[in-house]
Amino acid sequence: MAGRKGTKYYDIFLHYYVWLENVEGKDIVGGGKFELLLAIEETESLTAAAEKLNISYRKAWGSLREIETHLGFPIVTKLRGGSSGGTTTLNEDGQKLISAYKVFLAEIEEKMRDSAKKFWSVVNE
Repeated sequence: MAGRKGTKYYDIFLHYYVWLENVEGKDIVGGGKFELLLAIEETESLTAAAEKLNISYRKAWGSLREIETHLGFPIVTKLRGGSSGGTTTLNEDGQKLISAYKVFLAEIEEKMRDSAKKFWSVVNE
């Protein structure tokens, strides 16, 4: 919230969006793609990650392929399965990427909260 109840900015919110892109401006990791990588980390399965996010396997697979293409290197290890199913896990590069991105987003969130307080303080004077 941007102000006390009854003020003109009470129902106005500041939002922001952070993503990684390559030198060509191609989106690598942003909201949905980051969520996909987190779900892969948690479930160790692209199918399960897609189900968790309520997206099709085809969309999940396409997003993962797009991430790796735009990065220029793989970030998951895929093992095809037989009757017990396969696995998709983040490799060392993938683990480093999402670990660093989590920390980065937490720092950005803290700084944005402080900046938003300053912003709304000035606007609401």
